[in-house]
Amino acid sequence: MTKNLYMNKIGERAKNASFNLSSLNINKRNSVLKQFNHYLKINEQLILNANKIDISHAKSKKIKDSMIDRLKLSSKKITQIRKSIKKIIKFKDPVGKTLSLWKRPNGLTIKKISIPIGIIGVIYESRPNVTSDVSALCFKSGNVVILRGGSEAFHSNKILAKLFKKALKKKKCDENCVQFIESKDRSHVDYLLSGMKNYIDLIIPRGGKGLVKKVLKKSAVSIIGHYEGLCHVFVDRHADLNTAIRVVINSKMRNVSICGAAETLLIDKTCLRTHCKPILDQLSKLGCKIKVDKTLKKFISGNMKIAKEKDWETEYLSPIISVKSVNGVNEAINHINKYGSSHTDSIVTKNRKNAEKFLLKIKSSIAVHNASTQFADGGEFGFGAEVGISTGKLHPRGPIGLDQLTTYKYILKGNGQIRK
Repeated sequence: MTKNLYMNKIGERAKNASFNLSSLNINKRNSVLKQFNHYLKINEQLILNANKIDISHAKSKKIKDSMIDRLKLSSKKITQIRKSIKKIIKFKDPVGKTLSLWKRPNGLTIKKISIPIGIIGVIYESRPNVTSDVSALCFKSGNVVILRGGSEAFHSNKILAKLFKKALKKKKCDENCVQFIESKDRSHVDYLLSGMKNYIDLIIPRGGKGLVKKVLKKSAVSIIGHYEGLCHVFVDRHADLNTAIRVVINSKMRNVSICGAAETLLIDKTCLRTHCKPILDQLSKLGCKIKVDKTLKKFISGNMKIAKEKDWETEYLSPIISVKSVNGVNEAINHINKYGSSHTDSIVTKNRKNAEKFLLKIKSSIAVHNASTQFADGGEFGFGAEVGISTGKLHPRGPIGLDQLTTYKYILKGNGQIRK
């Protein structure tokens, strides 16, 4: 079978599945998710065995530790996956909701209702939990999904997708509502992006800068997602020191390899003498490498590197942070809007006026006050899970959960009206 024929077959099956899925009510969709959740429980060891193969291959290829950390599954992580699915099951049906309704002077009634997007292609790296999260969210929201995971997680993704298909079959639903591209051939990704616009309605990339850049360049269909997670924490002159330390430490060090990890710390010049050293000392104790601007160098001892221009635009995804002094909230906002990636940015302050200005003026899809940037996650938003984070200006923005995987249509009802 030629490469294109293989992918076109997947596309045809997805189209048929989309038609079949449209007739499934919410109880039927939830029953599939419950069955999938059960299969995850009784096949835990099978999943972990597949994951061990992927980890072994990753280590032999000397893949970065941060990537292996994303790849690794455990009993605890499988329990977390199952908890996410249970939350998704409890949510109301996002499809068929009346979003608005009004009547025109001529007697026409116009209703705006939510509908599935259709067929979604998801290209992702490293994290096997994406396979289960995305499958559950797409299926619950009435969307068919075509999954193309990274080769480093091939066996983990394959077993998870297989279990979802098994759940679909058990509940007498079309197995092709979820399809996993069972090939590591990278040309399939190119064809998925450029040759399947007759089948796919939306592409969602979830991975590193290189992946997203490729998708943006080659995709012939609409894309939602984020280019990179260049997140900031700004410590305002009115910040409580203990709050600032807690927020900065968690934003950077809780998990350095996720897109919601802070990469740049901004500190108001007015509070450098009181806030700078305590915060940086705590980061250093936790093994974080710190790069500072020349102003900050005067306030701290130790052999810290001077930050260069490229540091302000670098997503480290490792225990490294660049630190800059700024002259007030306006300069902080300007810096973030210039160098940030419209992902997630936080201000620490007791001053409500400064907080409001920051929250309204930064271009980020997620703006935070007195809390960690690592709350940039669909689960933490109460969405159960997420397909990814969208930083584009158009719908959707921020974490992509069930409601964000729907679009809408207008239904007009009349009694013979014609336009004059």
